[in-house]
Amino acid sequence: MDPASLPYGARLGLIVGTAGHIDHGKTSLVRALTGIDTDRLPEEKARGITLDLGFAYQQLENGGVLGFVDVPGHERLVHTMIAGASSIGMALLVVAADDGVMPQTREHLQILSLLGLSRGIVALSKIDLVDRARASEVESHVLALLDGTPLAGAACVPVSSVTGAGLSELRARLLAEAARAGGPNAAIERAFRLSVDRSFSLAGAGTVVTGSIVAGKVRRGDSQWLLPSGMRARVRAVHVANQAVEEAVAGERCALNLIGPGVRKDAISRGDWIVAPGQDSTSRRCDAVVHFPRGVRSALKSGTPILLHHGAAQVTARVVPLGRSSLPPGAGGLVHLVLDRSLPLRHGDRLVFRDSAASRTLGGGKVLDPRPPDRRRHHPERLAALQTMTATDPLEALRGFLSHPPYLARRATILEDWGLSGSGLNALVQDVLPLGDFIATRDAINRLGREVASALAEFHTREPTAPGMKPEALRFALPTRLPPDAFAAILSHLCAAGSVAVDGVLLRAPAQGGGLAEGEVRLWGRLQPVLDAEPFRPPLLRDAADRVGIDQVALRRACKAFARLGLVVELAPDRFFLMSAAVQMAEAAHVLAAEAGGDGFSAAQFRDRLGNGRQLATQVLESFDRRGITVRRGDRRSAGKAMEAEPGIAASGHPGAAEVIPKDRCSI
Repeated sequence: MDPASLPYGARLGLIVGTAGHIDHGKTSLVRALTGIDTDRLPEEKARGITLDLGFAYQQLENGGVLGFVDVPGHERLVHTMIAGASSIGMALLVVAADDGVMPQTREHLQILSLLGLSRGIVALSKIDLVDRARASEVESHVLALLDGTPLAGAACVPVSSVTGAGLSELRARLLAEAARAGGPNAAIERAFRLSVDRSFSLAGAGTVVTGSIVAGKVRRGDSQWLLPSGMRARVRAVHVANQAVEEAVAGERCALNLIGPGVRKDAISRGDWIVAPGQDSTSRRCDAVVHFPRGVRSALKSGTPILLHHGAAQVTARVVPLGRSSLPPGAGGLVHLVLDRSLPLRHGDRLVFRDSAASRTLGGGKVLDPRPPDRRRHHPERLAALQTMTATDPLEALRGFLSHPPYLARRATILEDWGLSGSGLNALVQDVLPLGDFIATRDAINRLGREVASALAEFHTREPTAPGMKPEALRFALPTRLPPDAFAAILSHLCAAGSVAVDGVLLRAPAQGGGLAEGEVRLWGRLQPVLDAEPFRPPLLRDAADRVGIDQVALRRACKAFARLGLVVELAPDRFFLMSAAVQMAEAAHVLAAEAGGDGFSAAQFRDRLGNGRQLATQVLESFDRRGITVRRGDRRSAGKAMEAEPGIAASGHPGAAEVIPKDRCSI
């Protein structure tokens, strides 16, 4: 079977992770199933116990692979167990029939539950050491232990790695699980992510990393990011089950031979991630939903230090409950997490918490927002938005996120924070509309459209003679406080739809009529080319009046109307500049100030940059001084605070035609 011929989400195999108390036969069972001894360290072989993660595989008839991650069962190695279990698709809980349920049986089962694993099989091992009555007794205890967990109802298969009893039934159940689809989200195409658990060098090959593919697919020749280091690497070769392949997919363990500047084995460690381009963001903060089992002895208070496990990584962090002062034992809720170092967190990623002494497991949960706001974290509106993001279905969670202010989200941010590919997002949000670089639901766009219409109607009622409303004033008049770039996106959509009319830099309701009379529109058509002939040195008002064939007084009156609409600005006595030329001159002043550093620039330098003559250059700079665009100190000038532009609407040729001024432009 050619993996490339399968539709996305068709799982070729399954990664099975062992779990259970020390010396319950996990490693022996994997060896009996696959013929591979996962204990590779000399100390492991000498002591007869597993100290690190071990790996084995079994080829499937359909061309796929059944992979095994064998974990240590010692209480001091729970962090290693979590690293191995974080990216498995199914659990193999091993309980020895002679010992029965033991402390790490319970803790490992708790961790599997916190990781959200609902697929599992219980192997009742060492049945050759007990009689049938004891085996039945232990089986009853195990099944009772599973009640109330995601593994409730899992099959329990009595086995012996010594006699081979039960192995054929266990193998058949594992193969049947491998043939199942990968779950409800398997059809959503996600960006490639691999959780690294080993890094080493091979003679003639170089750096090799191994790990479980959490999402997406990787092909030979792909460029990838290494996180959190931020290095770029190219995949020289891909191996699955010790066989070179062109492609590996989610649900498989693989080895990647990586090359690139700085890429070496000691630069990559367990807990690192390899991700697709465009997925290189990391975060030291996130909002999450968590659950703390009843076994936790004390409440989790704000600022409590914990050990947080994400993938194969372990970092220290602090917990801040949201909407309450603490989380009592057995409670669940929303929390804000502050990590001591950055991790590539994504919506839906599972987390496990242990106490700061690493002596017991406290709880776990999943990431909701890896890019939380800096302010208003406890606001009811924010808490409601997070609550909708707890939905299991990713479409429902995303729609919930977009159903709360500010309603718009950058497409690139959603791709990254939710770990989606471009086609995966398109398939997931078919009923979400693009707004330039943003996306929003149709309901949200309609809601914002109503808010804009209501604000404009209120303005026209309050100011019946005013030609229109400035964009920034409109933004602040809306009940929903939108960031400037998001407001510009929704405004462009409403203008294109005819819901908002534009006159220069002013906005109005379409039914309100234009800001210029018909005669003024014709006059503007004659005046604009005159001003544009020498944009940085326009003619004096009397000369401009002669060229357009109008009385000087009438032209001044018309220019005042044009100025109200933001088409022109008077920067020198009796000289009106096109707004576009004024912005360019302000930008030139900004550039000169940056080039000059702290020394500032002179009027002569400004004159030479624009070629508009000494007197006119001085008059323009004096106007800039008054407007805060420049600051004069002696005969030198530096940039003023007004150089920080705000989004607005500027005429692009005639009344009604508009473009959004980017943030790095000046407000004149």
